[in-house]
Amino acid sequence: MNPATETDTVLLDVPPTMNYARILTRCCLNRTDIAMPDQLPLVRQWILLRKLCSSHYGVTVQDMIHELGVSDKTIRRDLETFQAAGFPVKETVEEFGRKKWRIEAGKAEPGMHFTFDEAIALYLGRRFLEPLAGTVFWEAAQRAFKKIRAMLGADALNYIDQFGSMFHQTMVGAADYTKKAELIDELMVGIEDRKAVFITYQSLRATEPVTYDVHPYGLIFHRGALFLVGRSPHREEICHWKVSRIEDAEVTQVPFQRPEEFGLQQHLSKSFGVYHGDGDVKIRVRFAPPVTRYVGESRWHESQKLTPQKDGSVVAEFQLSDTEEIKRWIMSFGQHAVVLEPDSLRAEIVQEFTSLLAAYSQGSGTSGPESNKAPDRRPSTRPPR
Repeated sequence: MNPATETDTVLLDVPPTMNYARILTRCCLNRTDIAMPDQLPLVRQWILLRKLCSSHYGVTVQDMIHELGVSDKTIRRDLETFQAAGFPVKETVEEFGRKKWRIEAGKAEPGMHFTFDEAIALYLGRRFLEPLAGTVFWEAAQRAFKKIRAMLGADALNYIDQFGSMFHQTMVGAADYTKKAELIDELMVGIEDRKAVFITYQSLRATEPVTYDVHPYGLIFHRGALFLVGRSPHREEICHWKVSRIEDAEVTQVPFQRPEEFGLQQHLSKSFGVYHGDGDVKIRVRFAPPVTRYVGESRWHESQKLTPQKDGSVVAEFQLSDTEEIKRWIMSFGQHAVVLEPDSLRAEIVQEFTSLLAAYSQGSGTSGPESNKAPDRRPSTRPPR
């Protein structure tokens, strides 16, 4: 079992003087006093694409070099990347052989036309993009919503806001990444360029953060939190790191080879979330009638098999690489979930509940003068049925 996967996580070489906000602000104000290092391809290419989209007369390579502070080779590589991705970027030759790059006429704005209800749906869904806050894409999303607001008008927006009150995204346990934009971008560059990254990581168990190199493979967004997946050279295994516990990240120039057959989905195919193990465990759980409908409403894992029983219960089967994460899920059902196999998981849950009972029995709530007081009966806020 990988000790860094669950206990520690449970799933761009940036100069100190350059912060993320200044990079984006410079793009908006056409400032040229901040150099854009080659080690920030994601941000650099985003700014370059915006410049091409906003320039109706085209942009020379020298203009782009001056704007971004990078080499001729870097600019041309970015332009080739755009073309390979299918963007309508084209080089034209003007008078006296002057060459400029532009988005082809008529293609600067994709032919995407929204109906009124589609625009309303997108506007109402803006709150679900909040996990992008602090990233390079957040500003573009806000501009899009600004255009929709302008198109709809004040009276329509007041009406639409009534629909907004019908939906609410809970944020219980969700991580806040607004202050980790540069760090996330460093990780993205390492993933994209396949370069080793030095991270400073504060493990849940450790008293002090530790700095070491990792080979980043990708990011997972699970239950409101980001996790970095990669290979740990000193452990010689694939590990997971919770991004909120990464205090610093710095891309190196050391390349690494990512296995061609590796894929995040396949990697997590036997995980019950983000905890990754090396085993192959068959798990069978009997769920009592009071919770069978709830269990049957969701697809908890791709290996899931539900077998209804004559007494109204249901037996669920899973094939996983480890039991740690599903153990917590099973325990959340209390007395309504009983593990049938494996015996080792049954024993672990018995031990957990035995320790829990002991903790409650020995707690301050069972002794002392306060324990003899009658409970505080406050009026219930539950509406009458």
